Amino acid sequence: MPIKIPDTLPAFETLVSEGVRVMTETAAIRQDIRPLQIGLLNLMPNKIKTEVQMARLVGASPLQVEFTLIRLGSHKAKNTSEDHLLAFYETFEDVRERHFDGLIITGAPVELLPFEEVTYWEEMQQVFEWTHTHVHSTLNICWGAMAAIYHFHGVPKHALREKAFGVYTHHNLNPSSVYLSGFSDDFQIPVSRWTEVRRGDIETVSGLEILMESDEMGVCFVHEKAGNRLYVFNHVEYDSTSLSDEYFRDVNAGVPIKMPYNYFPHNDPDLPPQNRWRSHAHLLFGNWINDIYQTTPYELAEIGKGR
Repeated sequence: MPIKIPDTLPAFETLVSEGVRVMTETAAIRQDIRPLQIGLLNLMPNKIKTEVQMARLVGASPLQVEFTLIRLGSHKAKNTSEDHLLAFYETFEDVRERHFDGLIITGAPVELLPFEEVTYWEEMQQVFEWTHTHVHSTLNICWGAMAAIYHFHGVPKHALREKAFGVYTHHNLNPSSVYLSGFSDDFQIPVSRWTEVRRGDIETVSGLEILMESDEMGVCFVHEKAGNRLYVFNHVEYDSTSLSDEYFRDVNAGVPIKMPYNYFPHNDPDLPPQNRWRSHAHLLFGNWINDIYQTTPYELAEIGKGR
């Protein structure tokens, strides 16, 4: 089944051109099934690009998915037009009475700020608490993952001396995990961050299981069964050109930046990078959605009860 998104969302044409099946509102209504309700809390500056990245992966599922775009009401976006936000996004206040089978929380460009100094931290804490009772499974990514694991367990983030930047080999630490079904023993994942969450801090918390790790970049993926939360600190969802976009942005702005590791062929930035993580990105999202489908209540109102 395809993903259901508004016909006029900019991501629509991009996804169709890539062969991702999308569905109009009219066609979806004709299907006598309950679509999975997946929300995207999009904290990224370039919201349209992030919409495409996430919808591409969610839309590859054989299940019908209704995709809801969510933003924080306490934060005014500077890089996305107000018309786009009003047309396609709901604020957290708009959706807080709804229940979702899955929620994706993205990264945000506030990594080096203490969490309490982020202007929308209070609303983020409300979102995290709301997921207890209104979301079956939460997929937290990059800063979203660091913020969530800090909120729920007090696990700190640590600033790095230089940006972790490139494509690194990661290891499958639990092949029997439902989230790593079909994964190789090792695989490539893009990394782009100024902070890290350390294994030693995670291991002090009962109930957190590390599923992916890199020798050079440390912990990547943590599962928490009790809260049905996933914490992914790196960027499996990235496009082929995401790292090069970041690299050339900084180069053109005169910001000191190293070339992304293991990314450009022969370390030549004039050559187009090759995507070596796409298949595992689809595996991870597909496994997550499949697990949601297998375990979520049929009645949305039952989500979160007894947690």
